[in-house]
Amino acid sequence: MRTTVYHHLNNTEKFKAQLLNWSEQFDDVVWLDSNQHHLKYNDYEAVLAVDAFTSIRTDYFDAFEQLKDYQTTIQDWIFGYLTYDLKNDIEELSSGNFDGLNFPDMYFFQPKKLFLIKNGKVELKYLKMVDDEIKADLTAIESAVSFSIARKSEETNPIKIKLRIHKDDYFEKVRDMLAHIHRGDIYEANFCQEFYAEESHLNPIETFIKLNKISQPPFATFFKMEDKYLLSASPERYLKKSGTKLISQPIKGTAKRSKDKGEDERFALDLEQDEKERSENIMIVDLVRNDLSHTATKGSVEVEELCKVHSFLQVHQMISTVTSQVSKDTHPVDIIKTSFPMGSMTGAPKISAMKIIEELEETKRGLYSGSVGYFTPDGDFDFNVVIRSILYNRSKGYISYSVGSAITAKSEPLREYEECLVKARAMREVLENN
Repeated sequence: MRTTVYHHLNNTEKFKAQLLNWSEQFDDVVWLDSNQHHLKYNDYEAVLAVDAFTSIRTDYFDAFEQLKDYQTTIQDWIFGYLTYDLKNDIEELSSGNFDGLNFPDMYFFQPKKLFLIKNGKVELKYLKMVDDEIKADLTAIESAVSFSIARKSEETNPIKIKLRIHKDDYFEKVRDMLAHIHRGDIYEANFCQEFYAEESHLNPIETFIKLNKISQPPFATFFKMEDKYLLSASPERYLKKSGTKLISQPIKGTAKRSKDKGEDERFALDLEQDEKERSENIMIVDLVRNDLSHTATKGSVEVEELCKVHSFLQVHQMISTVTSQVSKDTHPVDIIKTSFPMGSMTGAPKISAMKIIEELEETKRGLYSGSVGYFTPDGDFDFNVVIRSILYNRSKGYISYSVGSAITAKSEPLREYEECLVKARAMREVLENN
């Protein structure tokens, strides 16, 4: 079905920049970049999928069954996203909050052209109908100049960021969340707020390049579907399947960075030893263990790494790694369905937390706190968590980014608010200096 060609790269970073610039001509684009984070479970340094041959887009109703049918029928590489609101397909839940972006609840496509970058070479996998374009495409890519040199930014007015929830209202909502916790309705919930701009425009690829440069996370994503864009500097993996092994790597626990080395090391150590942050992380690890147990072979769920602090350009993060084994006949979409949405973006118990989140938040989450990734022809997959991300509807001129924090019994509203501002810093900096 696909023709495979290997091409050696003299300069991988230069080729990646040229490849992303070249991709802009297509209506369907997924770019995944590990930013040279050589993580244990990463398969590729970067991946580009462009130009849909077949696709599926739908609202939440029966979405997972539709995806299951599509993935089973195609049995090829497919790329796309799952919005947070697919929760409504799994449980008796709803999403009635404001939506300024209007992304479909789910979208996947089978790319005509696929590029897999690893170890100084790129593997091109083209559907046979377009494999006669490989040579010309490589020439076009390698003759392209970097985006910033290729053309000037579009003329835009300054982007004015507004808050969907103002500070005093945020404090009140966190207190409401704490009342639920003290009553025993939930132990923890991820409470999010939106920052947005209306009648505003940006240059998507250039904005993504700026965001990625100041964050350099291991799960960076540029996604385009016609007039809708995701520019993501995500540090978090939701779920990966490799053969019969599943890997989930939830993040809970955030601390700011410092340019002073001693102070920065102290921030990381304080995070590692912070009782509240550790308890948040451990609660979500327990939730993930439970989620994975639905499809795991008996006794195979393990915590490989607990509450380890990893440092990124913008923040320190506390990350755990939970793994399991599944039987070969378990359908990959069923694995996702039994663990979605990811525990780090919901809370515990999961269903109660999602109901309370819906009551207290003001914005439909949509693709924020959903996931972008891909399935391979063999039924393996890898999906990130959509956080630290800018979402953009070009036709509506609507720009949005959301941030959240985990509310537990020990939460202080001011500290949670400040954590949100730390997480929002990179997106705000990129947009205000656009």
